[in-house]
Amino acid sequence: MFDRRLLHYFDWGLLALAVLLSSIGMLVLYSAVTAETPAPQKIIFYKQFVWFSIALVAMTIAFAFNYKLLDRWGQPVYVLCLLLLVWVLLFGKYIGGSRRWLLLGPLSLQPSEPVKIAVIIVLAKYYSKDANTRGFTLKELLQPVVLVVIPFVLILKQPDLGTAGLLLLIACSITVFVKIEKRSFIYLVVSCAAVIPMVWFFLKEYQKRRILIFLNPDRDPLGAGYHIIQSKIAIGSGMISGKGFLKGTQNALSFLPEEHTDFIFSVLAEEWGLVGSVIVILLFLVLIVWGLHVAQSCREPFGTILAVGVTSMFFWQVVINIGMTMGLMPVVGVPLPFISYGGSSVLTTAIGIGLLLNVSMRRFMLE
Repeated sequence: MFDRRLLHYFDWGLLALAVLLSSIGMLVLYSAVTAETPAPQKIIFYKQFVWFSIALVAMTIAFAFNYKLLDRWGQPVYVLCLLLLVWVLLFGKYIGGSRRWLLLGPLSLQPSEPVKIAVIIVLAKYYSKDANTRGFTLKELLQPVVLVVIPFVLILKQPDLGTAGLLLLIACSITVFVKIEKRSFIYLVVSCAAVIPMVWFFLKEYQKRRILIFLNPDRDPLGAGYHIIQSKIAIGSGMISGKGFLKGTQNALSFLPEEHTDFIFSVLAEEWGLVGSVIVILLFLVLIVWGLHVAQSCREPFGTILAVGVTSMFFWQVVINIGMTMGLMPVVGVPLPFISYGGSSVLTTAIGIGLLLNVSMRRFMLE
C-alpha cells in the first residue's frame, strides 16, 4: 500500500532548485548555439530539450522506488555499466581522438557518465555494511579500490582523463567521509605523493600539453592555450552586469571554442556578468549544502553514504568545470551539471537528483 508519508516528506525545495538550474542551463545553451555566426546550431538546443524530457522520466524512476533496493541491485547495475564501457571501447563512435559514445539512433550515450552513479552505489553498499568508529584499514579498503580502479582504467583507455579523475575524486570523498584508520590514511597519503610524479610518464602528449598550458597559457596562445585565453577574455568582458542575453561577442564571433559544452560557463559569465555568475554559483552551493543535509538527516548508513556520494559528484563537477574555464585547472572536459550540453550528463544529473529526493523522502523510514 502507498505510504502517504512519502508525499508529506517529498523534498519540493530540492526539486525546485533542480528545475531552476535546468532552466538556467537551457537559457544559456540557447544563447551559446544561436548567437554564433554565420551558422547557428539550434538542433543542439532541441536535442538537449529531448534529453531533459528523458531525464525527467529517469529522475522520477530514481525516486519512485525505495532506494534500499539498490543495496541488492547495485552490483548488477555496476556490472552492466562495466560491460557498456567494454562495449564502447570495442564498438563505440570515434570522435576527436576518443572512443566514448554508443549510438542509440539519433542520440548517443556516453557510458562513463552513468558509471559514476554505479560506483557511488557499490561503495555505499560496501561501506555501510562495515562502518565503524575506528575507520577502515588498508586491507578493508582493498575491495573498494578494485571496484574503482576497474572502471577508472576502462575510462582512461577511451581516453577520458577528466571523467576518470572525477571518478577517483568521488570515491576519495566517500572514503574520507566514512573514515580511514589514522595510520592507514598516512600510508595512503604518502603513497599517493610518491606515485603522482610518476603518472606524468604515462600521460599522452596532448594530456601533458594541457597541463603545461594550464601552468602557462601564453606559451601557445594560438594553439593549445587558445581555449583558456579566450575563456578568460569572455569571463572578464562580462564585467559586473554582463553584456546581455544573446549579446556575448566572444561567443557570437566564434572566438570561444566548445561554447556549449566545456566552456558554457564562459558564455554565462560574458552575458550575465559577475552578478549572474555569482547567483549561479550560489545556487550550486545551495544544492551542495542541501545534499549534505539530506545525508545528515538520513537515519541509516547506506542512504547517508549514497547522498554524500551524489553530492560529491555535483561538487567536483562544478569546481572542475568552473575552475578550468577560469584557468585555475587544466582543461579536462568535465561538463557543468544542468548547464552544459550533453545527454549522458543530463541523464546522470537527473538520476543523482532523483536519488537525493529518494533518500530525503524516506528519511523517516527505518525498516
